[in-house]
Amino acid sequence: MPAYRTPRISASEITPREVYMSRRKFIGTAAAGIAMLGAGSAIAAPLAASPSQFSTDEKLTPKEAVTTYNNFYEFGTGKGDPSEKSQHFKPLPWSVKVDGMVGKPKEFGIEELMKMQLEERIYRLRCVEGWSMVIPWIGFPLSALLEQVEPLGSAKYVSFETLVRPEEMPGQTGLFQPLEWPYIEGLRLDEARHPLTILAVGLYGETLPNQNGAPIRLVVPWKYGFKSIKSIVRISLIEEQPETTWKNSNAREYGFYSNVNPEVDHPRWSQATEQRIGEGGFFKVANRPTLMFNGYGEEVASLYEGMDLKANY
Repeated sequence: MPAYRTPRISASEITPREVYMSRRKFIGTAAAGIAMLGAGSAIAAPLAASPSQFSTDEKLTPKEAVTTYNNFYEFGTGKGDPSEKSQHFKPLPWSVKVDGMVGKPKEFGIEELMKMQLEERIYRLRCVEGWSMVIPWIGFPLSALLEQVEPLGSAKYVSFETLVRPEEMPGQTGLFQPLEWPYIEGLRLDEARHPLTILAVGLYGETLPNQNGAPIRLVVPWKYGFKSIKSIVRISLIEEQPETTWKNSNAREYGFYSNVNPEVDHPRWSQATEQRIGEGGFFKVANRPTLMFNGYGEEVASLYEGMDLKANY
């Protein structure tokens, strides 16, 4: 396994503090946000978050696009299904079990997770389907959570699992299912520990909407969006590479690593360019070249030294 290195953040990737502070002012606190939500409610609540050196200064995708155009198959296969069919989903109460090859397994309540040191991370998001966004997530490094459970030396991978609740997730009902449930994703442990990898609990200054993975989701900005699993209920540290939902569904099209790579096409379309949602006006799109590792190569390329990225797609 490649040795882990501290990432280097280029000056062009760092948002100046004055730009960040003028972009928006957060109100309230994470704890207050949870209190405002109330048990089972999906009402958005404001979150406080500190600026992050890891943020890009690219133009944000309109909030309406971020919250109405996305994939969340638990609510349906259409881009509008998550926002249209998630109103009855109850993200509270909630807990995340962290177990496996750890010294101190623990189940974290969402209230405890919301008290972590929250940052706003403005990241590029690249969907494997060829479209992209720029999203202001609020969250904390996954590594901060993993440190609390003390991973064992035998742990090499991290597996993530999404909720199964068909009575509230209509995409999980019916005789013919597009995917097997629960939705499962995975990372190598060094990828999970990388400073860019976060657990997000909010976006655009508020708690996560149901359709975007409430109340907590993974965000791995240098990988295709389906790797950033939503509505997480379990995180397990394991020794062997985990089975993952999309790889099990079609291994030829969706590999375990799924790093953004303009030189490795999807079998059914090119990955050389992408459509940035919201450019030129709401839902108008424009072609732009796809960046290796979604533009985060300076920070993460060292994780894959010596690997054939066409074979390990």
